Amino acid sequence: MRVLVVDDEPLVRRALERAFQRGGHNVVLASDGTAGLSEWSKAEYDLVLVDVLMPGLNGPQLLKEMAKVRPLESSHVLLMSAYSGDYNMESAQKMGARGFISKPFEDVFDLVTGLEREVVRGVR
Repeated sequence: MRVLVVDDEPLVRRALERAFQRGGHNVVLASDGTAGLSEWSKAEYDLVLVDVLMPGLNGPQLLKEMAKVRPLESSHVLLMSAYSGDYNMESAQKMGARGFISKPFEDVFDLVTGLEREVVRGVR
């Protein structure tokens, strides 16, 4: 599986990268929305994880720009945030994402295992 992680927190990027790589997946990292858009424009991904609050383009802005390059439905796109007050599954889906993940993750390896099942099953 090809995975794009867009998050401004180095520890979050590194944890997700290690967990996905442990499962044999190809992971591309972007440290902000602008870099994430650049990576999205270069290649297709099976799974894209987008943080809500980032410098440059924030998560909702990034989703809008990504949709101009190709339909978000072409990948399993999820929003992530530690600030879940304004963001939840419903708001994420209204923005074009398939869902929402709350941070911090209880167990990053369990999270990755669940995401692998979702993407492989084709839950879109």
